[in-house]
Amino acid sequence: MRLRKLPRLPQAAAFLLLAGTVLPDEAYADVGESGAQSATIVAPISATRTYSFAEGAIYAVHTSPGRVTDIALQPGETLGAVASGDTARWVIGDTTSGSGDTQRAHVLIKPAAAGLSTNLVITTDRRVYHLTVTSAAKGAMSAVAWSYPRDALLAFERSRTAIQAAAPVASGVQIEHLRFDYDISGDDPTWRPLRAFDDGRQTFIEFHASIQVGQVPPLFLVNAKGEAELVNYRLRGRYYVVDRLFDVAELRLGTETQQIVRIRRVGSRERTTDGRRGS
Repeated sequence: MRLRKLPRLPQAAAFLLLAGTVLPDEAYADVGESGAQSATIVAPISATRTYSFAEGAIYAVHTSPGRVTDIALQPGETLGAVASGDTARWVIGDTTSGSGDTQRAHVLIKPAAAGLSTNLVITTDRRVYHLTVTSAAKGAMSAVAWSYPRDALLAFERSRTAIQAAAPVASGVQIEHLRFDYDISGDDPTWRPLRAFDDGRQTFIEFHASIQVGQVPPLFLVNAKGEAELVNYRLRGRYYVVDRLFDVAELRLGTETQQIVRIRRVGSRERTTDGRRGS
């Protein structure tokens, strides 16, 4: 068996091959018997035109006779129906790729001639796509797809919410120091807290889980003169965390008809030397 001497590739081509890149035939076209490094590397280009999806927008799709244009939907999206304004001069079909969660629906379209124009409406279980489809002798799009910024934002928000929910409300809290002797009185709004307690350093006000998506009332401290003062606090999950102790505080919401819920520490307790309060 006679072995054929392979042409020597330019360094760039050899590097691409080592990296696992499949080179086009044109990369070898000008390599002669002498092995001269005259080959031209043809850089790959993206075959897909990607639009950013927006509800109600119309997207342009360019096709050519003798070529199929692939309209790729979002992975996991279920195709409902495809309607076209001209079904006589356009060949339209659909197929799928992948499986399971990665399965993807594709609408395939091919014109009968150049110079045609029609519209396409694609409905799915998630959204409606509106397209204007034209045909010309050249310039066909190989594939059309979309990115989905709103979905990405919602996924980010869900991820952030999950991380926040998993985070502790506060660090360094010792269970044996917790005191729950607080009285809650006043109005009965949907945001009325469930309980209040402290650990000798911080005060915690617990609400229903819906407080994270509903109205959030501001917290005021009530001094010995009965005057309300704003206090620094933060919302962690469904808890208000106040970095101090207080005797009386009020949650207030509304302008003309104000709803007020009062939180009062029951009994008097004096501080001990280690920061706890004695009865």
